[in-house]
Amino acid sequence: MTSPVSELIELLSLERLEDNLFRGQSRDIGTKYVFGGQVLGQALSAAQATMDSASAPRNAHSLHAYFLRAGNIEAPIVYVVDRTRDGGSFSVRRVTAIQHGQPILFLAASFQKDEDSAEHQLSMPEVPKPEDIEPAPALAPEVLATLPTKVQRWVSRQGPFEFRHVYPRDELNPPKRPPYQHVWFRLSEKVGDAPELHRALLAYCSDFHLLGTATFPHGISYYHPNVQMASLDHAMWFHRPFRADDWLLYSIDSPSAQSSRGLARGMIYDRDGRLVASTAQEGLIRVLHPEDRPARAVPQEPKTK
Repeated sequence: MTSPVSELIELLSLERLEDNLFRGQSRDIGTKYVFGGQVLGQALSAAQATMDSASAPRNAHSLHAYFLRAGNIEAPIVYVVDRTRDGGSFSVRRVTAIQHGQPILFLAASFQKDEDSAEHQLSMPEVPKPEDIEPAPALAPEVLATLPTKVQRWVSRQGPFEFRHVYPRDELNPPKRPPYQHVWFRLSEKVGDAPELHRALLAYCSDFHLLGTATFPHGISYYHPNVQMASLDHAMWFHRPFRADDWLLYSIDSPSAQSSRGLARGMIYDRDGRLVASTAQEGLIRVLHPEDRPARAVPQEPKTK
């Protein structure tokens, strides 16, 4: 049987149709629409595939993406890459993800040759080590049975990443608490050394837990049938080399929520305390009132969370 890690790597390995044209498959992981991290990881994979490997390598140092439409889990996604610029030190690629003839995501990624320079970083928070944190217990069968089928798949699936929350929260009955969290995560199997693969894996995983942090002060979660959530945009900066199959700490806060939108920021550290990446995302967080919902509405499942 294929492992979840092998399935994810296959998902991020796109079919090349032409020099700047790629096709990726979609996978149902229990979300109503295509998981946002999947489109991010695939779009970055497409951009990386157009870099000239014969010259000095240029590594992705940032990406900025807008989610335009919900993706259909049952259909493949086509990625069109525009080789916008190849300068002396930097390269820029623009990627359009298309499904059913319409763009569902725009992404711009910038690449740079390695350079030596002065360095500084914010220190990693002092938190317990991942091995000192118990894995989250599975939901009791009688509780799981009360959830919509899609949500059941989401919470009970054995995914390719392992997560350990420093401050666990009951997503079914969430208390109100300050908008920050720390989550250790790693790929559950060792994989190859290609840095392009690890960046695509991190882009995929960076969409987990990020926007949800903005719900903490309000005592709501994406499990609630009257809560609608969706990623609107996503930015990511790669600072230093890392491995997605080693433990990484995702330190997340949410400085603001307003107008049915929440903003969340993340810093990703390796076990040695090196800041390896940063993220930011704004997303839709809409609490529907009975008068806003159709008479026969079914519970909303998370789009990207």
